[in-house]
Amino acid sequence: MTQIKEFKIEIPESELADLKLRLTLTRFPEKETPVDWSQGTPLSYVESLRDYWLKDYDWKEREKLLNQWPGFTTNIQDLDIHFLHIRSKHECARPLILTHGWPGSIVEFQKVIAPLTDPTSHGGNATDAFHLVCPSLPGFGFSGKPTSPGWNIEKIAGAWNDLMKRLGYDEYYAQGGDWGSIVTTMIGVQNLGNCKAIHVNMPIVGPDPETMDDLSELEQSSLAGLKFYQDHDSGYSKQQSTRPQTLGYGLADSPMGQAAWIIEKFYQWMDCDGHPENIVSRDELLDNIMMYWVTNSGASSARIYWESFDKGMSYDPLEIPVGCSIFPKEIFRTSERWAKKRFTNLIHFEVLDKGGHFAAFEQPNTFVEQVRACFRRADQESHK
Repeated sequence: MTQIKEFKIEIPESELADLKLRLTLTRFPEKETPVDWSQGTPLSYVESLRDYWLKDYDWKEREKLLNQWPGFTTNIQDLDIHFLHIRSKHECARPLILTHGWPGSIVEFQKVIAPLTDPTSHGGNATDAFHLVCPSLPGFGFSGKPTSPGWNIEKIAGAWNDLMKRLGYDEYYAQGGDWGSIVTTMIGVQNLGNCKAIHVNMPIVGPDPETMDDLSELEQSSLAGLKFYQDHDSGYSKQQSTRPQTLGYGLADSPMGQAAWIIEKFYQWMDCDGHPENIVSRDELLDNIMMYWVTNSGASSARIYWESFDKGMSYDPLEIPVGCSIFPKEIFRTSERWAKKRFTNLIHFEVLDKGGHFAAFEQPNTFVEQVRACFRRADQESHK
């Protein structure tokens, strides 16, 4: 099946009424004992978020914002894939596939779609234009939920290549963060001849053992960050990579359970000066949570960890051009010399002063500048 169907987000009123009832009946735990987020999302914030979600948040208005961009579904390898497809008005525009991760969604890209597709209205030149494809990962959002094992990173990367070809893009660029970074990198590893270059804002690169006696400040910070993640911040990953189904019952049954599970990561991974709403709005946070709640995808999205961690993370080298943007609050950071060990054709590498894990969501202007710079260089390299 190669049919592409138009798709609009339309959540029935009955489901929204069910959400309100569940929010009303929320049973909260007692307050955390410290006066910070070290035990998880604080009770006072969760109660405040619940009240806003119940009384003030207007999903139908938010739904209109998401539906302003053309949405579609198509079946690839027996699974329906949901995606946005926004074509630029500029004939010279280059195709670009943007891939989100967990606990993100296509909501992350709302603020970068216009400048990437219409650069002349947003500080760029026509040659900076892209035709954008923004898919929802399998098991996430409005994409289908796999019913049998096998949808690992390698399969998703192949499916994304199939999707771009189905849309008529025999040559394209790819960009991603979090799992999107890993999928995008795998597209480069597979190197099927269609993807011309990639850009990632969470490059997966191991420390170079040869540099351990002469670490830069960035490399020392990277190793410290990795230790903090392993010691204090990776419990969610262990659970989702081993028993996602058990976790899923709580996430499917409780909207505030789903919200707290996600919000903790936005607090921890964003460059937000101690509170997620310092950098994105409450409505935007709830928009992203709704991508999980209304699609009941708490368990199905968690399975990407179970599928992908069983055999370990790939560190296979890439030969196609690669660009990396390193944001200071990213979970995993790398140095340029470490990156060059894996990315043998590293065409862009920049360390930024502000921003975290959700780069397009947090720092859309910087994100756009980084994507433009990377793929300008890729174009220049291809014409040499």
